[in-house]
Amino acid sequence: MEFGLSFDKIILIGVVAALLIGPEKLPRYAEMLGAFVRRAREFLQGAQERVKEEMGEDFQDVDWRKLDPRQYDPRRIIREALIEEPTPVVAGATASRAATTRTAVAPVRPAARRTFSAAEPPPFDAEAT
Repeated sequence: MEFGLSFDKIILIGVVAALLIGPEKLPRYAEMLGAFVRRAREFLQGAQERVKEEMGEDFQDVDWRKLDPRQYDPRRIIREALIEEPTPVVAGATASRAATTRTAVAPVRPAARRTFSAAEPPPFDAEAT
């Protein structure tokens, strides 16, 4: 895991911290920083162990790079979706036959609008409410 901090930047941060904090307080703050880093490392290792424990044997098989959300570019996804030709679905035909025949599919008509009266109320599902 790389955070983009080079050795030069770390030295510069240390020099600025030494100037701002002062030489008297610097050892105490360095000790506090070291303790924080150790606690953070222990916390992360404990979290990783819990994830391994809960996922079981499948944990080793997961490709974490594939699940990285930074790899998904919405522009690329839309571009690829627009480039693909949709394959028409023909009722009663197999997928291979539908792909080779390319017959037109009749459009589906909307259902007729139904009116209800007091004698015939609309259907009611008591379990849905």
